[in-house]
Amino acid sequence: MKLTKAQYDEIARFISTLKPTRQCMSKLKERFPWYLRDIATDPTAPVLLNLANEVDFSPALLARIILERFLQDPDGQPPTKPVLNSMLRDPSLIPDAVLANQVQQCIINDCCNGPLVDCIKHAIGYEHEVLLREKLMEKNLAFLDEDQLRLKGYDKTPDFILEVPVAVDGHVIHWIESKASFGDESSHRMYLQEQFWSYWNRFGPGLVIYWYGFIEELDCNRERGILLKHEFPSDIVTLSSCVALEDESSQRARDCKTDRNQETV
Repeated sequence: MKLTKAQYDEIARFISTLKPTRQCMSKLKERFPWYLRDIATDPTAPVLLNLANEVDFSPALLARIILERFLQDPDGQPPTKPVLNSMLRDPSLIPDAVLANQVQQCIINDCCNGPLVDCIKHAIGYEHEVLLREKLMEKNLAFLDEDQLRLKGYDKTPDFILEVPVAVDGHVIHWIESKASFGDESSHRMYLQEQFWSYWNRFGPGLVIYWYGFIEELDCNRERGILLKHEFPSDIVTLSSCVALEDESSQRARDCKTDRNQETV
């Protein structure tokens, strides 16, 4: 759905009443010695996961912190991000078998963070791109997708370029971008800077679909060439429909002229 800024701010205020990360980290430092003791007692128990739940901290983020500290070199230098991320994606690469098991348990039991959640987000994003493709095909709209555009040499492209522009809400559209997320202020501002204005500079005005809704007030760049929707628009006006409408109007005008001539005769 679309939310007003007031509705969104109310949700944000509620979220801000939850425990802050700083308190969680302070509590974690107090409880961490217990983790070492419990691991020594039963290495197979989900000790790290239980600790994360106890201090109200993301299990995947806690596993990342512990693993990063474990992989530090003797000089205290942290591991590189590629190394750390590869071990989080595949805990079997972690040299310590007990820690590998603990990290695995944290990752598969975290519904908000971690590589498993990243895979789910990627799959949902791809699913909505497929949905958008099907909608375009149902409307018989000619388009080029991101892969086709990159073969043509474009390095930064929207999901779909319309080979023949259409009109939505009285605005001409040359491209469509699919976002399987909610459009809040911070994410939309980032997308504008890093993606949408670049698309506008290269391809002209376009449409962004936030499939999970957005803050209504963010749809403020229509006159500048960027529209926001939370679903595929049903009121698309194509060039062929305009031509057909014009032909129909011309035919009616000719019929009316013929009728008047017959009446005169």
